[in-house]
Amino acid sequence: MDDDFLDDIPVSSSPSTRHALLTAALLHLMSQYTMRSPAGANSPSGAQDEGDGPCVKLAAVIERHLDALARLPDAEPVLRATCEQLRTRWADLVDSRMPAPPRRALLARILRPGTGKAALAG
Repeated sequence: MDDDFLDDIPVSSSPSTRHALLTAALLHLMSQYTMRSPAGANSPSGAQDEGDGPCVKLAAVIERHLDALARLPDAEPVLRATCEQLRTRWADLVDSRMPAPPRRALLARILRPGTGKAALAG
């Protein structure tokens, strides 16, 4: 995970300032994700065009921010626990929205003449 954004916060700032900054960034990202979500984004069919619905990359960034807040040792326990619970839910969302790996190419390689069992036996 890339925590470079934590390095940009001045060292003199208090832990509560860092937590507030991360929380504010997280809320901003979540609002952007929500605003990009059309009314039918959570349809059971799951059929969405790439330009339709919220961005998987944005959801992954939200997950990383939640993870960063959950791992801060000086954060309040309730903040860490809440962020950890939300992180697992966002991780599930990201995993469910990732495009499926192409299966056709694998099937084409298996079924291509000269590469099947007959080619290996002969």
